[in-house]
This record gives sequence, C-alpha cells and structure tokens, in this order.
Amino acid sequence: MDIYLHNTLTGRKERFEPLDPARVTLYVCGPTVYNFAHIGNARPAVVFDVLARLLRRQYTLVYARNITDLDDKINAAAREAGVSAAAVAEKYAAIYRDDMSALGVLPPDIEPRATAHIPEMIAMIETLIAGGFAYAADGHVLFHVPAFDAYGRLSKRDRNDMLAGARVEVAPYKRDPSDFVLWKPSPADIPGWDSPWGRGRPGWHLECTAMIERHLGETIDIHGGGNDLIFPHHENEIAQGTCAHGGRLYCRYWLHNGFVNIDSEKMSKSVGNVLLVHELLKSTPGEAIRFALLRAHYRQPLDWTAESLAQSRKTLDRLYGVLRDTAEIDAGAVSPADADPAVLAALSDDLNTPDALAELHHLAHRVRGANDDARPGLKRALLASGAALGLLQQDPVAWFRSGGADTAIDPAEIDALIDARREARKRKDFKEADRIRDDLASRGIALEDGPDGTVWRVGA
Repeated sequence: MDIYLHNTLTGRKERFEPLDPARVTLYVCGPTVYNFAHIGNARPAVVFDVLARLLRRQYTLVYARNITDLDDKINAAAREAGVSAAAVAEKYAAIYRDDMSALGVLPPDIEPRATAHIPEMIAMIETLIAGGFAYAADGHVLFHVPAFDAYGRLSKRDRNDMLAGARVEVAPYKRDPSDFVLWKPSPADIPGWDSPWGRGRPGWHLECTAMIERHLGETIDIHGGGNDLIFPHHENEIAQGTCAHGGRLYCRYWLHNGFVNIDSEKMSKSVGNVLLVHELLKSTPGEAIRFALLRAHYRQPLDWTAESLAQSRKTLDRLYGVLRDTAEIDAGAVSPADADPAVLAALSDDLNTPDALAELHHLAHRVRGANDDARPGLKRALLASGAALGLLQQDPVAWFRSGGADTAIDPAEIDALIDARREARKRKDFKEADRIRDDLASRGIALEDGPDGTVWRVGA
C-alpha cells in the first residue's frame, strides 16, 4: 500500500518513495532533558511512533530519536539542584523513557546523545569553515546565512522574520544579523570541550545535524518534530547539512506535528496550565493518554481537555469490552498482515489517525455482531489494527483493573468483596449489596455487572 505524507518543505502531500527501500531512515528531534516531559512533548513521540510502526510494515527502518543532554536549561537546573549537568540529564532522560513507554511508545533503534558526538560536531564545523560557510569570531564560530541561497525555504520566512525567531541575540562579531552559532565559549563552571576555537560547546542546531550524519547518513528519508522546530532549528539543520555535504539533499520529507493547547489556551508556565505526563500517569492509564493524543490529525492543533481524556478512556473501555466479552473466541496467532485494510488506508493517508480510530471502532462493532464462524478472523483483525496504532495490546481484564497509581489496592480483597456482594444479592439483602458497591466506589473501584458475572476496574 502506498504511503502519502505531507512534506513541510514542498507544502503538499506526496507519495513516499524512500531513497533505499532496504534502509529507510527516520530522525525525530527528541527531548532536552532538564525537567519532566509535558503533554506537548509527548505528542511527537506518539505520532512518530505510529509512523515508525507503519513504515516497518513495508520497509527495514532505522529510526533515531536523539537526547539533547547539552543545553543551558540543563546547566541552570544543575546549578539549582547542586549537582552535575550530567546527573540532571541522566535523571530526566530515564524518566522520559519510562513515561513514553507508559504511553506505548516503542524505543527508537538509535538514541544518540549530544555529549557523545562532540568530535563529529567539531569535524563538521571545520568542514563548514573550509567551504566558506562558517567563520570564527571572538571565541565563537558562526554559520554565515547569506552563503546559503536556499535558507528560508522550509519555513518560508523572509530575513526579517528569521531575525525575529532567532534563538541568539544579535552580536557585534556577526557578519550578518541572521548568522547563527555553531560553537560558543564555555565558562569554567559549565560543561565545555577543547576545540580549535577554545574551550566551548556546540550550538543547539548543530547537534542534530552531526548525529544524523553519524548514524543515518548525509541524506535521510524523513525528519520529524513539532511545528515549533521548523524555524530556526530545522531551517538551520538544512543549511548546515547541505553545505557540509557538498550541496547534497539533507532530507527528503519533513513532517511536523501541531501544538497541544489546554482548554483552547496555549500551554505555558506563566498561565500555569502545563500538564506533565509524569503527573497524568498517576491517575490515568497511559493508553488513554495515547488515544487522546491520536484523536486529532497530527498536523492540526490538539485541544486537550479533561473531558476529551475521559472520553478517550470510555472509548477504550468499549473496545476492550469487546475483547473481554469475546475472551472465549480463539483468534489464533495475530500478525501485522491481519490488520484491517481500512485502518491501514487511513494511516497511509498522511497518518490520518482520527479516521483510523473510527475504523477501529467500526471493526469492534463488527466483532460484537458477527457469528461464531466470522468472529475469530474479525477479532484477529481488531487486535492487529490496534497494534498498528499502539492500542489494545493489554489483557482486557487487566485493562479494566487499571486506572492510575493506586498500588495499595489489593485485587484479592476486591474479589472477596465482590463475592460477598453476590451472596448478599442471592439472599436478597440488597441493602448490604449496595453498601459493598458504595464502599468500593468510595475507594475508586467501579463495578460492571454482566451476564458472565461482575468485573471491576479502577476509576469511574
């Protein structure tokens, strides 16, 4: 099945044609590890996890997602905590991996760290200087933007817009106000490395370009990230990567996901509406968070609300309910080839996850209404289609018993109370039965009575 992706560089949806089908390359900008990841950081991780799953169906994929463990924010967090920058980076990198895993995000094939690629960055700077694209000045090395005629093509900005979005202030040693830093001096109290231009550290934009060259090659198939990275980060990546490699194309397809807003308002610390994944996971199953992130098309803004998250949980309840109610149906071994063509068609159309989720719901309805002969194949299709989205891979009973971080709940005690409630109902002691239900509800345990008995889960 052909895959179509919207290329930010050209502004249109294009059929994906890899440079080498035997080695498709995907790079996604990962986290800067100085704090917990918020829900906006989680969106690209989930979106590009779905893309990686889709690509692996047809190609041998090499997927790299970096860790930025070298940044002024990390240095500031280290000073505040009285520990090393490396300690801060290691702590939050580990938490990020755990949080993304809880959202069903599979690990990338390669997870390069900026601090492990300083020699590659220095070598790339030397190449850019030798080619006349960069220059040293006052302990810094800067990329000379006017030397690259195609600068601005990705972001479609003029020079004034570029200056407005620049990450560094205009300095007197710049030949042109739009020039950006490749290397900068490091004071004694922050991390630094020896270089031909003195002790210092690389500019943020250079890190990804050097890591891509090292692990994926001079030209890659797909580069992903959030809309906020289009300028200046990805624009600068293109300039560096193209000029360092003799004018070769740096990336063939650029994909960018939209922002996450909270109750229709931009997420920001000043407003106080930043939602941390780590905190959400204390009260919400990771799969429900993932589902909520996939409800909108990845290129569109996503409005995150408590209601949309609750609805995502309820939708998953219905889907898992189908699997629970067909537990006696043996679906056999499930393979990617069993996925429903309609789900795959939606995903192949520029990752149209809203349509894919709608098709998943339709498929679950078919499973419930099918005869016994058709059910095994349809159930197999439901499980395989869910896997394509990173959903429905838990045991249904475990799903209904999950709901957050209340690890003090004793399943054996809950089952005993349910048995006591059943006995009370048998002897028509409905007052006692209701008391047990209300007691469990006060502890966050919801009961669901069905023809095959009573099941329980955490949450309303």
